[in-house]
Amino acid sequence: MKEHDTPFRLFEEWYQDALALPGANPAAMVLATVGEKGTPSTRIVLLKEWDENGFVFFTNYGSRKAGEIDANPQASLLFFWDQLGKQVRVEGSAKRIPAEQSRHYFQSRPLESQWGAWASRQSQGLPDRSVLEGRFSAFQKKYPAQVPLPDFWGGYRLNPHRFEFWESAAHRLHHRRVFERQAQGWSSHLLYP
Repeated sequence: MKEHDTPFRLFEEWYQDALALPGANPAAMVLATVGEKGTPSTRIVLLKEWDENGFVFFTNYGSRKAGEIDANPQASLLFFWDQLGKQVRVEGSAKRIPAEQSRHYFQSRPLESQWGAWASRQSQGLPDRSVLEGRFSAFQKKYPAQVPLPDFWGGYRLNPHRFEFWESAAHRLHHRRVFERQAQGWSSHLLYP
């Protein structure tokens, strides 16, 4: 594992390697949040943008994940690129991004995804699949060409304070490097596998 002065440079290098893999979706990441009773909850979400301020994903603000983040912003992400033998764990705090940024992304999505966002009451009970399909059809008719951003939908940015980079090695002597945010930048050290 090469030396880097910030975790974002190493993440960029590994992410680009993952992008080059045929058929891979390197943007798929596990998001872990914590419920009100301290119970962890995980799911796959898609990374939509990232920079040195953090990692952005989008969701329905009525979803379980959004409720958990709003109650306790501490969360973690896991990127696992099996074909590369690499994974990246990111820990930090998440908060909602500005509505204008969410609107910009929302309008870049296919119309079907925009209607789907309006139709879904994410994480709520669904009495029958036909109810969802009916809501989808209703929003197709209501917004045939231009779909406004729902006020219950938008993005979160996870601002990291810790990264762990893991790389597979022979004899299970894997490489592990941790970066931790300090007042004046990032510190880095190795871990035993």
